[in-house]
Amino acid sequence: MSMAKNLVILESPAKVKTIKKFLGSNYEVMASNGHVRDLPKSQLGIDIEHDYEPKYITIRGKGDLLAKLRKEVKKADKVYLATDPDREGEAISWHLEKALKLEDNKKSRRITFNEITKNAVKASLKQAREIDMNLVNAQQARRMLDRMVGYSISPLLWAKVKRGLSAGRVQSVVLRLICERENEINKFIPEEYWTMEADFSIKGMKKPLHANFYGTAKEKQTIHSKQEMEEIKKEMESLPVSLAEVKNGERTRKPPFPFTTSTMQQEAGKVLNFSTQKTMRIAQQLYEGLEIKGHGTIGLITYLRTDSTRISEEAEKACKDYIEKTYGELYVNKKVTTKNTGKKIQDAHEAIRPTFVELSPVLVKESLSRDQFRLYQLIWKRFIASRMESVVYETLSIKIDVGTYRFTSSFSKVKFDGYHCVYAEEEEKQEAGMISAEIKKESEISLKQIEGKQHFTQPPAHFTESSLVKTMEELGIGRPSTYAPTITTIIARRYVAKENKNLYVTELGEIVNQIMEQAFPTIVDMNFTANMEGLLDAVEAGNVSWKAVVSNFYPDLAEAVEKAQKELSEVKIEDEVTEVVCEQCGKNMVIKYGPHGKFLACPGFPDCRNTKPYFEKIGVSCPKCGKEVVIKKTKKGRRYFGCENSPECDFMSWQKPSGKKCPVCGEILVEKGNKLVCIGETCGYKESKE
Repeated sequence: MSMAKNLVILESPAKVKTIKKFLGSNYEVMASNGHVRDLPKSQLGIDIEHDYEPKYITIRGKGDLLAKLRKEVKKADKVYLATDPDREGEAISWHLEKALKLEDNKKSRRITFNEITKNAVKASLKQAREIDMNLVNAQQARRMLDRMVGYSISPLLWAKVKRGLSAGRVQSVVLRLICERENEINKFIPEEYWTMEADFSIKGMKKPLHANFYGTAKEKQTIHSKQEMEEIKKEMESLPVSLAEVKNGERTRKPPFPFTTSTMQQEAGKVLNFSTQKTMRIAQQLYEGLEIKGHGTIGLITYLRTDSTRISEEAEKACKDYIEKTYGELYVNKKVTTKNTGKKIQDAHEAIRPTFVELSPVLVKESLSRDQFRLYQLIWKRFIASRMESVVYETLSIKIDVGTYRFTSSFSKVKFDGYHCVYAEEEEKQEAGMISAEIKKESEISLKQIEGKQHFTQPPAHFTESSLVKTMEELGIGRPSTYAPTITTIIARRYVAKENKNLYVTELGEIVNQIMEQAFPTIVDMNFTANMEGLLDAVEAGNVSWKAVVSNFYPDLAEAVEKAQKELSEVKIEDEVTEVVCEQCGKNMVIKYGPHGKFLACPGFPDCRNTKPYFEKIGVSCPKCGKEVVIKKTKKGRRYFGCENSPECDFMSWQKPSGKKCPVCGEILVEKGNKLVCIGETCGYKESKE
């Protein structure tokens, strides 16, 4: 009599070996390699007439795999569907159930585990359940909404701009975010302001006391010009100086929460310089399991797609025991705080944490690649820190009055380093140390010197991948599983270029965004997209029917597409004929759009394949050499203005030059929003555009 066989089906082949080892010989373990069924590529695949039924087909190339799986299913007594613990995973299990016809014989069950460890996998078998159709339906609805947008709008972009472009429900909103930020930066005009710093002598102290100008005792004051600063400075020379306040106090800094998908992507971007895509790829490896010397193959972190900061009780206990043992009892956080965001969180999940807190980064270092080690270390430290005590600072704040003007000075020193002994956040830099001598309110004080510094207000910063993920999360656009792919898509489509961390819109991105804003304002509306996410969450919770979401969305979209087809037909980008003659066949060359923007091509294509770069003139002559200024692109597709005579002439500007000179310093004026501003850094001249 042969042993009873159980079959476990996972998504990823990387996990098979690990899980097989945990379960032993009664279990056969196989992988589906992701989805096995999907909507067809050749058509919309949703039956609009018949209650929006999706038409699923077997994904190309998956036929053999399914045949193998069917063979194993026949042999098995029980089949466990163990795909990832989220909507996507639930849907893959459901599709497997359908494709392998498991619902007929009732021998399949769904199991989920949040980490790939022996205990978690064993425990999941005891909690086998039915497939949760609410989760499946939330995924089906998302897939269909995305399909409707992609298949309805992309052809429009092909017809209007160029083939191969695409629009997506979430990516179009994110592109708009980046375009809006770019417009803000382009319109921004720096304002001048001054700061003042003063040194005071205090009797009994060797070193002078350094303080910053605040304003008056009543309110903060901004100094706008050198003249204004000089006047205040002059006035102070004859005013009495007194210590208004000397106050000792204490402040604490609470430990951070453990990572969610978004905070992990942000931190890994800031600290390790990883792109969101790279962070997810390496986290996936840590989750699926690696060969660790002395421990065999184990998953090092819990599931990597989550927006919860909750931690299981066991992990909590293990962590606190570890802290007590390693750092001492003082460092253990007695109370535990969980972040309560009003948003619904997929809370079957925990935060991202190490599966075994004892496996400190040092212990696993030699078994990991450099990048795996760096990300694991970040996750591990953050988790340990989240269960440690706050950092406590001793503080001293001093207020000094010169007549009615006020200066302030503050000092702090660490009294108890708490979680900082493991993990210090990026933004925390060294603070000024304490003053050694005693300062009392009665101490004699006099003004030694004052120094003024000129500053200019700064425009908003360009988005980086980290700050974009943060903004997407704040606005409720996308979910943990979609942040990275969305950003990857808009970069791959060349709508956005990435230059030393910053994201810039390319010319193509601008055109696509303009069309979307004009023709499909709701799709690119932040609130609308966030509400959609909310509706999908409601489907997951079982409060809204998925068909209702899909059937309400489609008619409006179809109407907008129809309207756009009519209206945009006028925008058709014609091949503009130019004066440039093709030296190979003598025809006038035409302007075409390529992935890097405009170029010149011979209309005699395919017989004549001559192409050249196209530089659009803006009708302004170069301030350095007098030739024409043209629009150029950086390698990555970001637009700038340069001289047609480059590289002989090196003139360049990010802003569009006007033909006017600055009446103050003679440099040229460039356009910023509705103003003309001098290109000279220190000049500051501006006038209105006519």
